[in-house]
Amino acid sequence: MGKIKSKKVLVTGAAGFIGHHLSKLLVKNGLSVIGLDNINDYYDIELKYARLADMQINRTDVEYNKIVSGLIDFIKLDLTDRENILELFKNSEINYVVNLAAQAGVRYSLINPHSYVDSNITGFLNILEACRAYPVEHVVYASSSSVYGLNKAVPFKTSQHTDHPLAMYAASKKANEMMAHSYSYLYGIPTTGLRFFTVYGPWGRPDMALHIFTKAMVEDREFEVFNHGKMSRDFTYVDDIVESILRLIPLPPKENNPNFDPKNPDPSISSAPYQLFNIGNNSPVALMDYVNAIEKALNKKGKIVFKEMQPGDVQSTYADVESLYNYINFKPSTSIEKGIKNFVDKYLELNKNKFL
Repeated sequence: MGKIKSKKVLVTGAAGFIGHHLSKLLVKNGLSVIGLDNINDYYDIELKYARLADMQINRTDVEYNKIVSGLIDFIKLDLTDRENILELFKNSEINYVVNLAAQAGVRYSLINPHSYVDSNITGFLNILEACRAYPVEHVVYASSSSVYGLNKAVPFKTSQHTDHPLAMYAASKKANEMMAHSYSYLYGIPTTGLRFFTVYGPWGRPDMALHIFTKAMVEDREFEVFNHGKMSRDFTYVDDIVESILRLIPLPPKENNPNFDPKNPDPSISSAPYQLFNIGNNSPVALMDYVNAIEKALNKKGKIVFKEMQPGDVQSTYADVESLYNYINFKPSTSIEKGIKNFVDKYLELNKNKFL
């Protein structure tokens, strides 16, 4: 990582789950980080401020559009604030951007679709426009495995077309990929989109199944498992995700990829400096095995209520990660048992300290 040490990375969504882990890893590897987050209340802001405190950001110092210093420099700012986003780029000499900020959640998109346009589309457009005005070496951005939608040809490959999203969240992530390509083509901005597959681990989001199941078991309450438990996910541990991002940052795609055939186009590459990767564990786990691993970590049986499949959900996900492995020589490999144990230990610690 020597060639990128001391360079500056803007991490949007830095108070979020993945952004928090990534920011700490980047600093550990000698990079300078500006973390950006609007600290919205989609889930409990106490957890977001606890993550910031873990990066030595004092909550009382945080004000809108003001840079606060700690382990990283942090600014509370909304991606829809076009003028101040441009001003941040103008004044900060940013080398790389990792855009993780987004309105998250598949199910929430069924009741509040407008927030996905604001955060995921308008917000991302403002980042791309800022990179156009103040060029950077590489833009890495979060897409999602949900873009595969109705596709049942597993494992999911980035060479497959993704034209059948099931919910607005997935549609907004698909839009991000298309927007990135247009800016790569028109303005030569190198962009890499990452389709995350069910990321989990310590400091994870309260709206994710792992947190919901664990909290219910700790509190001896019932919890719902959909499709009667007949689901599987390519659960990916957060340390594997951020290690992949760290390795990708100094490896922007180049123009005129010789593997791109415009007469038979692969959606994951282009003649423009553009590429897409899956980041998954490449090893789907049955949902009930996931639940059993939580029970084992807590030494407690869960009170499960089985339900029908939720609208906008899919039965299984499975990532083909060969292209990612070939590009960065790294493949996610953390076991479910280890990852869930680490999550549960941190959950109990945060719960004890009243952050959850």
